[in-house]
Amino acid sequence: MYKVLKTEEDFKKGQVLLIDKPLTWTSFQAVNKIRWHIKQRFKIKKIKVGHAGTLDPLATGLLIICTGKQTKQINVYQGQIKEYTGTFTIGATTPSYDLETEINQTFSTKHITEALLKETTKQFLGDIQQKPPIFSAIKKEGKRLYELARKGETTEIKSRTVTIQEFEITNIDFPKVDFRVVCSKGTYIRSLAYDFGLALNSGAHLSTLRRTKIGAFSVADAVSIDEFIESLNE
Repeated sequence: MYKVLKTEEDFKKGQVLLIDKPLTWTSFQAVNKIRWHIKQRFKIKKIKVGHAGTLDPLATGLLIICTGKQTKQINVYQGQIKEYTGTFTIGATTPSYDLETEINQTFSTKHITEALLKETTKQFLGDIQQKPPIFSAIKKEGKRLYELARKGETTEIKSRTVTIQEFEITNIDFPKVDFRVVCSKGTYIRSLAYDFGLALNSGAHLSTLRRTKIGAFSVADAVSIDEFIESLNE
C-alpha cells in the first residue's frame, strides 16, 4: 500500500491517489468525497481533484485520482493500457449489456462447450471494431447516450477501433464465465460481453467487473475511500 503525503502543500503540488472504488459508487462521487475531505482537513476553499478514467457504478477496482498539479497528467494516465477481471453470464442479454437493466432476451446455450468459449476469445484479439453501449456516458449532440436510452430513444452509434491485447477465460461455472482482459483506452467490457455472446451464436451480458491495473498501477496497491480518509486525518 502506498503512503499518502499529508500536508496541504503536498496535495496542491499534486498527488496520484490509488483508490479501490466501491460497488454502486460513480467515479464522480468518489472524486467529490475525496475533494470534500481534503478541503475540510486543511480548511481550504478550492483544490483541483479529478479521476483518470471512469468506472461504471456496477464496477469496482482501481480508480486513479489526481490532485493539484497532477491533474495535468490525467490524459497520460487515461491513455494507458488497462486490465479487468469479471464475469459474463452466457445465454441472456440486457439493453445495458450489464445488470443495470433487466434481461430482455434469452438464447440457447446447449452447443456451448469449454473449448468453444476459449476458442472464441481469439476472435477478439488485436485491433477490433466495437460499438459503445447505448447506456454509456458518451455525448451525442450534447446529450449523454444513457439519457436517451432511459427515455427509450434509439440513436445510431458509430463503432470505434479498440485493442484487446489479452483475453482469457479463467473459470467456468456455467452460465457464469470468468475472464481477464488487457485492453486499450476506450474499450467497453460491456460491449465485449455482448459481442462475445453473438460470436458464440448465443447471448451474454456482464455480471461483474473489476479494474485491476492501469499501466504500472495496480489495485493491489490501492486503498478504500474510508482508508484514505482515515489516513488523511491521522
